[in-house]
Amino acid sequence: MRWLFYKFTVNLCRCVLAIAASPRVYRRDRAQAAGAWMLAANHISHFDPPLISGRLWRKIDWMAMAELFASGFMGTWLTWCDTFPFTREKADTRTVRTTLARLKAGHVVGVYPEGGIRDGAASVLAGAPLRAGIGALAQIGKVPVVPCVILGSDRLYRAGNWMPLRRVPVWIGFGEALAPPGENGARADFERRLGESLRTLAEEMRAHFALTDDDFPKSPKERMRGA
Repeated sequence: MRWLFYKFTVNLCRCVLAIAASPRVYRRDRAQAAGAWMLAANHISHFDPPLISGRLWRKIDWMAMAELFASGFMGTWLTWCDTFPFTREKADTRTVRTTLARLKAGHVVGVYPEGGIRDGAASVLAGAPLRAGIGALAQIGKVPVVPCVILGSDRLYRAGNWMPLRRVPVWIGFGEALAPPGENGARADFERRLGESLRTLAEEMRAHFALTDDDFPKSPKERMRGA
């Protein structure tokens, strides 16, 4: 039942977002594996989860900020999509247990290892470090991590881009899967390598789609002003 509700939600979002966005995908084949794995994406807008989910055949169990579950309606909807909450301010053992249970069941778990929406110097694409944690989850769950970069979705914050026929381009790319870290000391190195993989993927996409610096993450305020 939840799989059907998830697909309904993804297709509904695809129809709505098709008004304003024209997604283009790079190396979708890298994110087609069966079995359990984690998807690690940079985060530039609230539109990222449905845009990424809509490009993959696998169902993604997204990890989302606990604040999104404060509303009864939104919390119920997200739960029925198998999205689950995490708390940024403290260690969240419940989130760890949920993540590992989903991976053990053979699911794909989607995470934003930057810890929230980031742009400019705060973005991993500009060299900022990732938050610690994803290395431990991949290690304990014994699953690979697929890097994902999304660009352009921050332009959807500008109301003018929702006018008919505008359809701004959004670029989504997938990197080579990284094997989980080995010993405990390898977790930090794994997270460093994941950051490098995201930056390498972004540069591959820059070359493939002929992108410019303006296509890379900007703040919602800048995009609303037309940047």
